[in-house]
Amino acid sequence: MTETGENRTRGGPWWWKRPRSAVLDVTLAAVSAAECALQGQGFADETGLPGVLATLLGVVVGATLVLRRRWPIAVVLVAIAVIPADMGTVLSVVGLYTLAAAEVPRRITGLLATMAALGILAMAAFRLDQSVGQEPDFNPPGWFVPLVAVALAIGVTAPPVLLGLYVGARRRLVESLRERADGLERELSLLADRAEERAEWARNEERTRIAREMHDVVAHRVSLMVVHAAALQAVALKDPQKAAKNAALVGDMGRQALDELRTMLGVLRSGDPDRQGKDAVRAPSAVSPLPAALAPAPSAAAPAGSTSPAAPSGGGPAAATAAPAAFAPAAPAAAGRAAGEREDSRGEVPGDARGRNSAAADGSAYGTADGRAGGGAHRGHRPAGSPDAPSLAQLEVLVGQSRAAGMAVELSVEGAPDGACPPTVEQTAYRVVQEALTNVHKHAAGAATRVRVAHREAEVALQVENEPAADGAADAGLPSGGNGLVGMRERVTALGGGFVSGPTDAGGFRVSAIIPYARS
Repeated sequence: MTETGENRTRGGPWWWKRPRSAVLDVTLAAVSAAECALQGQGFADETGLPGVLATLLGVVVGATLVLRRRWPIAVVLVAIAVIPADMGTVLSVVGLYTLAAAEVPRRITGLLATMAALGILAMAAFRLDQSVGQEPDFNPPGWFVPLVAVALAIGVTAPPVLLGLYVGARRRLVESLRERADGLERELSLLADRAEERAEWARNEERTRIAREMHDVVAHRVSLMVVHAAALQAVALKDPQKAAKNAALVGDMGRQALDELRTMLGVLRSGDPDRQGKDAVRAPSAVSPLPAALAPAPSAAAPAGSTSPAAPSGGGPAAATAAPAAFAPAAPAAAGRAAGEREDSRGEVPGDARGRNSAAADGSAYGTADGRAGGGAHRGHRPAGSPDAPSLAQLEVLVGQSRAAGMAVELSVEGAPDGACPPTVEQTAYRVVQEALTNVHKHAAGAATRVRVAHREAEVALQVENEPAADGAADAGLPSGGNGLVGMRERVTALGGGFVSGPTDAGGFRVSAIIPYARS
């Protein structure tokens, strides 16, 4: 069975591909054997050989035609050998046709056809000369015998050779067309498989993106709501004024969460065909290793962070104690370039792939409209650059919400944005800090936390570190799916940055990230 579904070889006996081919060859061999047997009788009468021997020789010679598909050259040689005995006309004609149609070099076909034609020419001239001599009343001109002999030789050899050449060429053409059709079908099947793989990849990417956006939108707000609700329950009877304040905060958090969810669901329902098309063909961004800018700092005494020692980490303790060079005195100011040089040296992100990854960062991983030519709202997020979009300018508000929930948070900002910071970088930095603070609420409620932001040339460095939770501190009772750190790493690495997280030597937890402008 071939690729196109045609059953070409049903399996004949021995060397035949089909049973009907075997039947045809056996029939032709029987006809040739009968002819050679009769012609052998005449040859025996002329030469005085025993008739039985001549007949047996004719049968054997004629029966060799059954081998024409297997050994066409041998069949033609046998036919040429019996031409002097005036035998094998059918054997010669069918043998020459088979030889010309077979996959035999053309020079061999031409040589054997010429030998057969010369043999027939000689025998025809000899027989015609004998016939003319035996008929005294028939006196043809001198050119008659050679002309008839040549015509007879050409008539016996040329038609089967030409027909065989035509049939062989046509057979090869049909076979090449079949192979081409099979190749095209295989290519179409491969393209269909790849299209299905791309569609499945796009669906998985979309599910991951929606899950990340839902996590970012809901987790922080709801975590604060739970904290405020617990505080409200504790002070409801003792301090009605504080209880009312906590109730107002719970309401504010709930309204903000509903507003962001409404925006996300509305855009998801409206659809974005342009974005879907880009997701279907965009390759995942390569997760780059930790840049040198995230190497360990001499000291790790600064508090502030994201989650407790029990929280899941993206690196070991050694990596976690590494503070970004942005907060060291002599740190270089080009850690973002280190990420690009790292990718160039490893050869993981060639030029065109960088463009695709950049587009992925703008449109897919971060929910902004910058990666699309036409702009518009991101699916499940506010467009970057809009008044309500998360940005570094809103970090003070974010930190204030955690302070209102009872967390001791210190925010320090080094340098100032130069106006060249892309909205995607600001949004990613905001989300990293937001998720880190959410983890502190979940795993180390009430722990002292420090948030540090450093604006440098062409990059932003972040660090959120928390101290261990105080002894006897009540657990917030917030569930954790372990997706927060994964989402932070995906966001940062998609922009070509570096991200590390893990427990500190003091028992707290640290999250560090460097986000360059270039890939944004």
